[in-house]
Amino acid sequence: MSLLWRLRYLLVSLALVNAVRAHGDMNPDNLEGLTSPDIQSAGPRSFHWICTVLFLLLLPSVVTCLTFAGKIYSAVVFQSVGGIYAILEAAIFRFNDNNGIENRTSRGTAWVLALLVWTAIFFGGLASGTSVLIKNKKLQAFVSRTGESKLAYVHRALSFASILAGWVKVCISPVAMFGFCREQHTGQCIAHGIMGSSFILYGFIYTLVLVIPWIRNAKTSYTQDHIDSWIMCIWGIVNTFTEHRWGKSWKMSEYEHTAMGVLWWSGGLLGIFLSRGGRRTFIPSLIIVFTGWAMSQHTQSLVISTKVHFLFGIVLMFGGALRIVEIAFLLKDRRTLDKIQSFQYLPPFCLVCSGVLFMGATEEQLELVLRFKAGYSSYSLLLISGSFMVYLWILICLEFYLHLVRATEDGLFYGYSSIANVHPETEFELDDAIHEEQQSDSVEPGRLET
Repeated sequence: MSLLWRLRYLLVSLALVNAVRAHGDMNPDNLEGLTSPDIQSAGPRSFHWICTVLFLLLLPSVVTCLTFAGKIYSAVVFQSVGGIYAILEAAIFRFNDNNGIENRTSRGTAWVLALLVWTAIFFGGLASGTSVLIKNKKLQAFVSRTGESKLAYVHRALSFASILAGWVKVCISPVAMFGFCREQHTGQCIAHGIMGSSFILYGFIYTLVLVIPWIRNAKTSYTQDHIDSWIMCIWGIVNTFTEHRWGKSWKMSEYEHTAMGVLWWSGGLLGIFLSRGGRRTFIPSLIIVFTGWAMSQHTQSLVISTKVHFLFGIVLMFGGALRIVEIAFLLKDRRTLDKIQSFQYLPPFCLVCSGVLFMGATEEQLELVLRFKAGYSSYSLLLISGSFMVYLWILICLEFYLHLVRATEDGLFYGYSSIANVHPETEFELDDAIHEEQQSDSVEPGRLET
């Protein structure tokens, strides 16, 4: 058995032992006093949320693929459809709770998203030369001064930002419908939302670098580990000095998060040093492993919450450990391989999965699970299923982008390459004839004098 497989077997064995030990040491939560939730208009609310997912998250993802592939006109057409729904979402549709109230964050996000989408449509229309906009002389002058290429970059940035805003809207809508994250629960919801989304974004970046060939094979002076180390270092510094209000007494959660910040900036500094000169390093992945271990040890007020946090930590540890295996044993400190191995999709998926698990681990959400008389395992499997869908959509979007780029290259350059290669031997014969003529015309200096 190779060293790689032994290491994988050891990781799986340790995880299973820890999971069994943790599961055996816990008693179930006391369900006395918990009543079944009163959910009103479940069908219309579910349909509304599905429409929000389609028009404010999935459609903007397709639009962003189109605009990054240079299909700006098509992107603007689809973006207009999403923009119309965004206006309706902000002005008419509501994600109200049972009391008929929608929180301000959900309402504000809808207006920000509508403004963002229509701003992207405006810049996309200018970049694509839409006649409705270009007829205006001031806009013509603006396009001439700015340049279509810069306008296209702005459109790409706004299109990608609309995906992020759509993700926030999709995630916060159920929170608004159930009346979660109010009063003392607001801080916990914000922390889980930001950190969980960050891990999902981290997994997306890993997948992006893996799938897109010109990023994967780029000959840069720095590695991805170097960038990761810098980001972790900066984020750790921010976390160290923002989790606790200085001058006041410390809480256990503040100790935990501040210590995690210290871990990130100290490990980030070491990673920056080891990854200098374009070298690979395991430090960012090791930071992820220690972060996962710390999260798995967080004891919560509810047993189900402790178990979900434990599962989140285990999955995060797997992601970091598998990344170390990939760098050290699969890539052997190289930047990339000639062909993507199936194993390489696993570390970014673990990051996406851990992010979804952490976003679903707030106290109010888990109380709702108990009120539904559901268990820890069924809820965890539901979250993992959501992780599969999120990762599937990430891969579909990246493959769709690659398909668009390859189709554009074939359509744009195929004719020129065909013309250049019609009679390659004629080109070589002409070169030889020119070379012989130059040799016959050249005379030695000594013969000219005679």
